Amino acid sequence: MKKTIAFVLLACLTLCLFAGCAQKKQEEQAGQPVELIVFAAASMTETLSEIAEKYKAVAPDVTLVFNFDSSGTLKTQIAEGADCDVFISAAPKQMNALDASKDAEGGNPDGLDFVLQGTRVNLLENKVALAVPEGNPAGINSYDDLVAGLKDGSILLAMGNSDVPVGQYTQKILAYYELNEEELAAAGVITYGSNVKEVTTQVSEAAVACGIIYATDAFSAKLTVVDTATKDMCGQVIYPAAVLKTTKNEAAARAFLDYLKGAEASAVFESVGFSPLS
Repeated sequence: MKKTIAFVLLACLTLCLFAGCAQKKQEEQAGQPVELIVFAAASMTETLSEIAEKYKAVAPDVTLVFNFDSSGTLKTQIAEGADCDVFISAAPKQMNALDASKDAEGGNPDGLDFVLQGTRVNLLENKVALAVPEGNPAGINSYDDLVAGLKDGSILLAMGNSDVPVGQYTQKILAYYELNEEELAAAGVITYGSNVKEVTTQVSEAAVACGIIYATDAFSAKLTVVDTATKDMCGQVIYPAAVLKTTKNEAAARAFLDYLKGAEASAVFESVGFSPLS
């Protein structure tokens, strides 16, 4: 009987010690530095860099490391095993391709499973803008002027590649106006950029008569926007965001995504022309 009581007491003591150690470990980890890797569309470079500075006051133990590029490039890097905690795409297409809740018809033909279910949100909306260099040398004032100039060969348009969301939106605009992109490219009236920043640079440097970029990039680059595409022309420009299943810092990743949906981050996004959706 005494041996049984002793055994029970020892077991209880062991459990208490284990629980105490576990709690202490959790408390220690809570204050440990965390490096959070965020893959984000190139059009978010300025806003997320500003938000990162503000986030230091909210989570001083978290260091945000950004990888800005075209959403298509980022999606490929994630699929190939790149370390990433949070992904923000400039279009649903690239997020869908990583989301196991989507089937082939829904945009995930390879059955990839990278999105942590329950974390995906439509974070922001942007606008597709027709921007011109300083002084607008070609005198382009609308998408109708763009179409006329492309048809008569009098202008040079910069647009994103077909694997870049801004390029895909531009393709929809060209199709809306019943323009053949291949023929225009062959005629030498279209030049391309591998992401929206490259297109923006071509416009800023007046290497082209105009470019189709996001309204937010035009704002950041201080470019003049002469027209904005309607929903009928190219659909809505939605930026989905999600924590990835491969994250080693789920709690910190969720917390940062929650912050992006909050008032402080939304104010930064709105200041350059984004419309927060969540």
